[in-house]
Amino acid sequence: MPDDQTAGQSQQDPTEIHDQPDAEGEQLPPPGSPGSVTSEMRDEPDHGEESYVGHDRLTDQVAVITGGDSGIGRAVALTFAREGADVVIAYLEGEDEDAQETGRLVEDAGRRAVLVPGDLTQEEACRALVDRAVEELGRIDVLVNNAAYQMAQPGGIADITTEQFDRVMRTNLYAMFWLSKMALPHMKAGSSIINTSSVQSSSPSPELLDYAMTKAAIVNFTRCLAEMVGEQGIRVNSVAPGPIWTPLIPATMPEEKVETFGTDVPLGRAGQPIEVATAFVYLASAESSYVTGEVIAVTGGKPVSI
Repeated sequence: MPDDQTAGQSQQDPTEIHDQPDAEGEQLPPPGSPGSVTSEMRDEPDHGEESYVGHDRLTDQVAVITGGDSGIGRAVALTFAREGADVVIAYLEGEDEDAQETGRLVEDAGRRAVLVPGDLTQEEACRALVDRAVEELGRIDVLVNNAAYQMAQPGGIADITTEQFDRVMRTNLYAMFWLSKMALPHMKAGSSIINTSSVQSSSPSPELLDYAMTKAAIVNFTRCLAEMVGEQGIRVNSVAPGPIWTPLIPATMPEEKVETFGTDVPLGRAGQPIEVATAFVYLASAESSYVTGEVIAVTGGKPVSI
């Protein structure tokens, strides 16, 4: 079951039921392509545009969110802004339409949005992102390492090219390592790093072998870094989503997998980005001040036991 509510207090009507996305035949070009944007989806995800109400949990904080243009990243940017944070949105070049819409949602919440396109598989792009955040907003209070790449290969390991393997490793692991290392000197006690893992970390799908192994590594990175920086008062945690309906799904999975996406979890449906974002709000806020090195599963009932 591929990747991509929770411990934070949701601001949605608790009686609201999210329907299974109408994913029949839904397909998009690969990530970064002109047509691989949210507006091209027949059934667009719910990022909380109409439902999320903030309660000043992140007033005047500065958050850097990678993969912040769409899907989970957009929902996190929206919720953070409505909680009072200014947001730096890092996104893959070519996905400007999505990034601009996310920026609009942040600004509509009365907060500042800084859009930074770039390829985070390159160390210099990671450094430029951190430098831009500090130059424009003065510091970093929350770093959300959310950018990820996956490409399902039904043929398994035989079909995973070195090029694909390298892109998955550099996007999912190298960028997280570089950004955490570079951001920490600009973070003070009370700051936090939140890494996006996955249910794939403990229940890997064979067609996502390379992606799944990175998500398990993210859990161990989170726990190690949390122990390392705890004495500085900086917390490091992870959110592990299950099947969440985002543009990445129809862009990286075969049609037959998209049609049944999310139906194998106890709740029987794919989740929406807003249902994950509240976990990020909780981990970024003072409400989780005694929580570090933890993994919060938002999976529709699929255990994450790593």
